[in-house]
Amino acid sequence: MEFNLLAVLVAAFSSFVVGFIWYNPKVFGTIWMKEAGITEEQSGKGNMLKIFGLTFIYSLMIAFLMPTIVIHQMGAMSMVGGPSLVGTAKPSYLAFIADYGDAFRTYKHGALHGFILGLFIASPIISINGLFEQRSWKYMAIQAGYWISILTIMGAIICGWK
Repeated sequence: MEFNLLAVLVAAFSSFVVGFIWYNPKVFGTIWMKEAGITEEQSGKGNMLKIFGLTFIYSLMIAFLMPTIVIHQMGAMSMVGGPSLVGTAKPSYLAFIADYGDAFRTYKHGALHGFILGLFIASPIISINGLFEQRSWKYMAIQAGYWISILTIMGAIICGWK
């Protein structure tokens, strides 16, 4: 099983597509700006190259880690020491991969793992930060909803794209 760099790049880029829709003024953008305490004028003053460039790097970092979370076979590969040592793996590893090489490698299964990651990891982190920052529940729900959505999509892309 090889690392699918193209799937990781597409998954990272998907955060922009989802963000463009999610934070559109006709979806949650207007509510989010109100709850965040920023105006359209303030949001346009940021260094967009820096914002979008770093956003892609951070999204790439998340997407790069996703295969280990959403693809079960990555755990078996890590047990033999990684891709470079697969050739020297014991016959039990090769038998496992022969039997289960593509098991649970679907878009649906990856989406499930991504959703669980968003719900049980991203949402609590966002909510804890929001509580200490004294943000509204609307703000936290919008932010958590975005991350649940994007992690679900990233999981689907990375697990299903073989």
